[in-house]
Amino acid sequence: MKVLLSWLREFAPFDGDPEHLGELLSDLGLAVEEMQTVGEGLDGVVVARILDIRAIDGADKIRLVDVDPGDGEARQIVCGAANIAVGDTVPLATIGAVLPGGFEIARRKMRGQESAGMLCSARELGFGADHAGILQLDGALQPGTPLREALGIEPDVLYDLEVNPNRPDAMSVAGVARDLAARMGLPFTLPSPRVTRTGEPADAVATIELADPDLCGRFQARVLRNVTVGQSPQWLANRLTQLGMRPINALVDISNYVMLELGQPNHPYDLALVPGGGFRVRRGRDGEALTTLDDVERRVSVDDLLICGADDTPIGIAGVMGGASCEISASTTDVLLEMAWFRPMAISRTSRRLGLRTEASARFDKGCDPEVIDLAADRFCQLAAEICGATTAPGAVDVRGELPDRSPVRVRTARVNAVLGTDLDAPTVAGHLESIGFTTTPVGADHDVVVPSWRYDSSAEIDIIEEVARLHGYSRIAPEPLPSSRTGRLTERQLERRALRRAMVGMGLAEAMPLPFLAPGELTRCGLPDVGISLANPLVADESVLRTSLLPGLVQAVAHNATRRQLGVGLFEIGHVFRPPPADQLLPDERECLAAIRAGLDAEGAVAAWQVVADTLAVADATVVNAEVSGLHPTRSGLIVVAGEAVGELGEIDPEVLARHDIGERVAWLQVDLTRLLALPHGDRPYRLVSRFPSSDIDLAFDVADPVPVTAVEATVRTAAADLLDSLQLFDVFRGAPVGEGRRSLAFSLRLQAPDRTLTDDEVQGVRQAVIAAVEQAHDAKLR
Repeated sequence: MKVLLSWLREFAPFDGDPEHLGELLSDLGLAVEEMQTVGEGLDGVVVARILDIRAIDGADKIRLVDVDPGDGEARQIVCGAANIAVGDTVPLATIGAVLPGGFEIARRKMRGQESAGMLCSARELGFGADHAGILQLDGALQPGTPLREALGIEPDVLYDLEVNPNRPDAMSVAGVARDLAARMGLPFTLPSPRVTRTGEPADAVATIELADPDLCGRFQARVLRNVTVGQSPQWLANRLTQLGMRPINALVDISNYVMLELGQPNHPYDLALVPGGGFRVRRGRDGEALTTLDDVERRVSVDDLLICGADDTPIGIAGVMGGASCEISASTTDVLLEMAWFRPMAISRTSRRLGLRTEASARFDKGCDPEVIDLAADRFCQLAAEICGATTAPGAVDVRGELPDRSPVRVRTARVNAVLGTDLDAPTVAGHLESIGFTTTPVGADHDVVVPSWRYDSSAEIDIIEEVARLHGYSRIAPEPLPSSRTGRLTERQLERRALRRAMVGMGLAEAMPLPFLAPGELTRCGLPDVGISLANPLVADESVLRTSLLPGLVQAVAHNATRRQLGVGLFEIGHVFRPPPADQLLPDERECLAAIRAGLDAEGAVAAWQVVADTLAVADATVVNAEVSGLHPTRSGLIVVAGEAVGELGEIDPEVLARHDIGERVAWLQVDLTRLLALPHGDRPYRLVSRFPSSDIDLAFDVADPVPVTAVEATVRTAAADLLDSLQLFDVFRGAPVGEGRRSLAFSLRLQAPDRTLTDDEVQGVRQAVIAAVEQAHDAKLR
């Protein structure tokens, strides 16, 4: 729902900052989705008249348009709109003009033709959302007149509000103004139209029959004569355009204006074309057809409500769209005006079934005010008299059906406070409700509340409590967490499993989920002992062995990618393995494992993956011991030992295994027995004071034998550097001359830092010498 600040001010004296008013609207539950200033950015836009329209060779969507901009010199414009003709008066943005949104008009060429400006739609001028064609102006306007002057446009503020289904009253400017005035404590005034009535009474001209009063709660008809249908005055056209509606003719524009202002959809019919000169409101018949105002033939059903002429001929779909047979035209002189209240669910159902959403149906399916019909009809007649010269027949034909119940609702003050978490007294509650038209009668500490006709949706106590909350102000209600019994939560094991998944993904690995079933012989192909448990009734004969390791499945995944030239693949899996049971156990020895496979990396890639796992779980007392591991390279593999217990393996996959799977690159492998690891001490993350003193970095490279694990060297460095070591990182591994055969160079970066002082050069040198001596002695190493 869009509203203009200037229009709101016709109902109450809203002063102050427009942004503050927008904040109040949002706090009232009418969230401001967008606030923009309209009527600015129109410098350089002038009135122009179309002189000629010519085709462009080879172009079927754009044409050359010659226009008179008022300076006596025709301009050539390239335009793609189809709704223009010679003689039309249109807005022209000249070279150098900057339209709303910052779009600057420059001289451009299209299809080899130069365009000296742009003809503008309403949306391009910031007048609304209509972008279907060029904005048509009054032909009486003089070319060359600045558009702002020609249209009488003044800067204004446009609010685009989110209106929830339970706020039918907010589908009008008056409804929004009522709420805002109540919140600000300002007087609110509805228009008081004065209508002069003359001629034959309306009930002598028109009749109304409600065949289905359960769907139509009220239907009123007014008769207007001596109507002159022309163009709307500019102020009216401007307002409709700015709220996203396209001006059509004065009478139709008045109809739309009243709907926007008061929230009451209405429909004017050409009286001379209404069959029988009256209305009959009934359900449709299956297969019955009607051509609507958009020139589409639509078929209705018994679930739809029709407006028919007195002779039962359909002339409109109730609450959705009128029929083309009685459309207002330039020749119309007498009008039969319809104002009605329809049951919301009936209109909503018809609108959805037909796929026809209109401004009228949007209001009817939320629920209109059945008592605003008299005011809306008077407002229509007043504007029709002022703009179209119409005269109004005395009286009206008004028939009522079934309307919503408005019995008093008991509202308990204690309940209001219990729901809202407030401490409001009974007079305050009554004051909030009365400010928006609710009637309250004290009953002890409570109230009997009669809802106004425009808020019949507030049919229960909780609905009225919501109104109190809105008027009191959501921002004034302190938020409190809802109490909950918290019947379930993630276990520590589930949290750790999720943390490991996040860590693996953070390393750039993708999660794989191979099946736990293997083909006979697949364990042997992967260099593993052939001790897998065979299934008695496998789903597939070629997958009849339970895996004892995650290695076969992930190797197959890497091989599958390699055959498709996808190299350097990194995968991980958290899954179960099944090993032969111990002698005293019937079921397989089932364990949950984490595995990571990194194609294109050597054993150091596996060590790096283990370090991520250890850091994620805060594993203490972990080392890597060189050892031969089935399926891995005999000299580039090892066991992971935590607290003296082997919990995993890492290294490079055996080249023979890779060759059997046609994998041509080195592959790093890590597998951790989570069942064992998570049963050991882990997760202890003691706080370490962050030093504010500078750090010092030193790099050391050691020549060590291949069998010496990196983790062993790191442990020695950490012990020697003691508390002054802030971080330690292995940044290079090198083999080859001048490093001897069977040895490698390990280069470490040490960062030293004290929590209470800046380290001196002597202290840094002392730590360096201590580390060198410790590594050389413990691992038969040499400093390079």
